[in-house]
Amino acid sequence: MRAAELKKGHVVAIDANKYIVKDIQVKSPSSRGANTLYKVRFNNVVTKQKYDQTYKGDDSFQEVEFARRPVQMIYRETESCTFMDNEDYSQYTVDIDLLEEELPYLVDGIEGAYAMIADGQLLGIELPSSVEMEIMECSPGIKGASASARTKPATMASGLIVQVPEYLAPGEIIKINTSNAKFMSRA
Repeated sequence: MRAAELKKGHVVAIDANKYIVKDIQVKSPSSRGANTLYKVRFNNVVTKQKYDQTYKGDDSFQEVEFARRPVQMIYRETESCTFMDNEDYSQYTVDIDLLEEELPYLVDGIEGAYAMIADGQLLGIELPSSVEMEIMECSPGIKGASASARTKPATMASGLIVQVPEYLAPGEIIKINTSNAKFMSRA
């Protein structure tokens, strides 16, 4: 696999260690003939340490084979989350540190989440493209506010804060894009 093909959530082997891709920034230089650079943030699957590196598009990686299994979150503790495989009912407990970016979207009843498992070890959680969450706290809805009007901050059950249109009120269920934490629509 080339650096240009990397996506968030891919698992690769670097120096005999497994790393999961957490973030990618593409930098296109302005001079002619220069290579596009890919600044990649990895997390070590075992030690959870961050590893930042810049690559050219042609740099190659050895992809790690892993299984994608549909899961649901059973419960969350202060240091870990426990997930259950929807097909064989096996359970996986993972440290919250590994899920720092996914944690705000993980609520009871989330559908479409997948666990990435290699050698019986949970490598990470792949979120669906959008999740439905209930607004727990925001300023009261304004009657007559249009959909294209101003926005206001709204707090979800997980603590995630999303900018929503002024006409929404606490208790409403909304759809949120998991890649950029933006309001999409009412659910």
